[in-house]
Amino acid sequence: MPELPEVEVVRRGLGRWVSGRTVAAAEVLHPRAVRRHTGGPADFAGRLAGRTMAAPERRGKYMWIPLDSGDALLAHLGMSGQLLVGEPDRAAERHLRVRVTFTGHAPSGGDGFDLRFVDQRTFGHLLVADLVPGVAGTSVPEPVAHIAADPLEDAFDDEAFYRALRRRRTGVKRALLDQSLISGVGNIYADEALWRAGLHWARPTETLTRAEVTRVLAGVREVMLAALAVGGTSFDSLYVNVNGESGYFDRSLDAYGRRDEPCRRCGTPIRRDVFMNRSSYSCPKCQPRPRRARY
Repeated sequence: MPELPEVEVVRRGLGRWVSGRTVAAAEVLHPRAVRRHTGGPADFAGRLAGRTMAAPERRGKYMWIPLDSGDALLAHLGMSGQLLVGEPDRAAERHLRVRVTFTGHAPSGGDGFDLRFVDQRTFGHLLVADLVPGVAGTSVPEPVAHIAADPLEDAFDDEAFYRALRRRRTGVKRALLDQSLISGVGNIYADEALWRAGLHWARPTETLTRAEVTRVLAGVREVMLAALAVGGTSFDSLYVNVNGESGYFDRSLDAYGRRDEPCRRCGTPIRRDVFMNRSSYSCPKCQPRPRRARY
């Protein structure tokens, strides 16, 4: 599933194409793509028609485009969702679910295009939602109000995160995946951050020191910024930016997906463990398993 860097790459790419554009029409080609929109496909299309879009925003893995009606078009890409821009008369993509067309000319000069939501597995979704107050005076779509600030936001409070983490009785990786505690971190970047911090994924959160939590947050930020610099992580054609291009951070991963390959720090073969019906990768030497583990 796309994590914070991949969603941020898409958000940045959309900005020049949609900011200031007015929607001519929205067409829902697969109702599952708007299943979270309580009014259904017709209401979804009606709430977009005639609305002018502002610059896209993001929190964690969610992205939204504010509308001049006081609400926003909210997107969650799921496992395979893509927001693509291109010429309206080009050949239609496979798995096209929603198409948005625009009127007039874009202030940025991007003319003659539409916005398409393509989703092979239909796990992603779009909806139009009211904007409500979020943390630190921000405005967010109502479904995102419970999501914590992400570690690249100014609103993220390192000290509050440390205190909340210490109150938990769980493993540190499971805590990193809790979007109500810290948003935007998924399986890939949790493994990468913990490798950088030198901590095992099952380390009990209540035993973490302030210095260790500082290392974890530093690892999260470092790996996300590094991924952003090369367009995110793409293991196949399912994650792409708005131009259909893949990211290249998978070539720089230190832990995730590197089972039995030598650790880049010490040379010990990377270990794969089963974790929450997924995989967790770590170095047995650099990230020793704690005597008392939490899963």
